Amino acid sequence: MASRSSLLLILTVASVVSIISPATSQTCSTQNVLSAEKTPFQTCLDLPELESYLHYTYIATNSSLSVAFVAAPSRSDGWIAWAINPTATTMSGSQAFLAYGSGAGAPPVVKTYNITGHNLTEGKLAFDFWNLRAEALNGGRIAIFATVKVPAGAGSVNQVWQIGGNVTNGRVGVHPFSPPNLNSRAVLNLTGTTSTGGGGSKTPGNAGWMVANVNLGVNLGILVLLGTIIIF
Repeated sequence: MASRSSLLLILTVASVVSIISPATSQTCSTQNVLSAEKTPFQTCLDLPELESYLHYTYIATNSSLSVAFVAAPSRSDGWIAWAINPTATTMSGSQAFLAYGSGAGAPPVVKTYNITGHNLTEGKLAFDFWNLRAEALNGGRIAIFATVKVPAGAGSVNQVWQIGGNVTNGRVGVHPFSPPNLNSRAVLNLTGTTSTGGGGSKTPGNAGWMVANVNLGVNLGILVLLGTIIIF
């Protein structure tokens, strides 16, 4: 009887581990994302909403911000976007880089949009940018890469990110209006190590340490459970 109970509990623990492990491993530090110069970004963030990630490097000498925004569209024909709002912390007025899949084997399409209210209008952005591209990653994710010119001496920028609806014949549909979609905005500090939107800022080393400790805690918990099984 004890043997059957032990086997059942072991299988239950294994199922929990299979669910927990992918979640704990999905952090920005585990993503192999490189800049246009094929070097790692200086900092990465696990953004607080929409299971999204931001890798970035700020160079004060030329006021440039290189970013890689990583997220998975909510559907196969969906889109993702990352933006800077030069004037406010809201979504309206954001200057966005928006990407979506273009078919098997083809790189994602990436375009620029001026966001006025709930309207998405493709067009020129209010700031200079270069090295714009998008890549398809494992797990259905898309990475948007760009380098943008920020005001000289700027200590922060207003960032907005989004996971949208469908794309039909190149026409972008609106995003959902659930709380995560409406709260996907934050102040990105360029010279510090925090984001006021609630997402943790991590260097690759710190993020790896955090994941290692989470996994260690899970493993210790499993050992305790297994010890309990053996005792009983």
